[in-house]
Amino acid sequence: MSGLLALLDDVAAIAKLAATQVDDLAAQATKVGAKVGATVLDDAAKAGSKAAGVVIDDAAVTPKYVTGLPAARELPIIWKIARASFFNKLVILLPVALLLDNFLPWLVTPLLMLGGSYLCFEGAEKIWHWLHPHPESHAQAAEVIDAAHLEEQRVKGAIKTDFILSAEIMTISLAAVESDSWVTAGLILAMVAIGITALVYGAVAILVKMDDVGLRLSQIGRLAFTRSFGRGLVKFMPTLMRLISIVGTAAMLWVGGNIMVHGADTLGWHWPYATIHHWAELAAHAVGRAEGAVAWSVTAAVDGVIGLCWGLILMPVVSKLIVPLASGLFPEKNTVPAAGH
Repeated sequence: MSGLLALLDDVAAIAKLAATQVDDLAAQATKVGAKVGATVLDDAAKAGSKAAGVVIDDAAVTPKYVTGLPAARELPIIWKIARASFFNKLVILLPVALLLDNFLPWLVTPLLMLGGSYLCFEGAEKIWHWLHPHPESHAQAAEVIDAAHLEEQRVKGAIKTDFILSAEIMTISLAAVESDSWVTAGLILAMVAIGITALVYGAVAILVKMDDVGLRLSQIGRLAFTRSFGRGLVKFMPTLMRLISIVGTAAMLWVGGNIMVHGADTLGWHWPYATIHHWAELAAHAVGRAEGAVAWSVTAAVDGVIGLCWGLILMPVVSKLIVPLASGLFPEKNTVPAAGH
């Protein structure tokens, strides 16, 4: 009997030890899970912030695709574009990005620089059109056509533009990810894709409906202040959209120039990056206060100038070579011009 009791005591001791080990494993798993989760969130935030210039431009560009269409169709159109954007990022671009990063990592920097060149070109082209407007293009865009056909063309144009911007967002985000794990990198990119798409198209939905909200307030507001606020909102929205467009253009040039400088440094041409870094340090020491902010501002300004110069160089190349070549390879079947940048 005493032997049986001793055996039971041993079994109980082993059970307690096992329970303790399970508790320790659970605690370690919780700590590791929390750490991984925090790392994923932190890396996702960093990766998303790297793509800020493209995100701002995306938010600034998209409202143009619902201009001139019935107000009742604005949100459905935005949802169509957003749904395609989710699909492009998660189903097409994310797997391609992971495959490139793991099997052709040397190709990531050239692709990143290609996307940076696109940003520089787009930013420079916008500034050029601001300085040299073409009224006839607006007249062509204002042609009276079937609303359903116009909506179809707008959605196609928006999805095409979004795919290019999404590819740039995913490439920039991939370059900012510091994890060697496929799973972690995939989670980070997925979080960036979902977060940025929801942010952009949520903001766009609010922006395109804000003037309707203002108009409604101006009509049904019980207080004079409410009606006045509604009228002010309607008047302010065009200014806000122009401001977003300006900020988006500046961000495109800054991000594009920064990508080109860092890409050149990665490929072996260190002079531009080293020179800009030296200038930023000199400016920060000269000011003596808020050195980090001063250094960042100088770097961003120089990157923006480089982005603008590179974009201006690319403009004739695109218009005289790439566009005619693309038109020959992919002839445009539509007679109605789709809205673009």
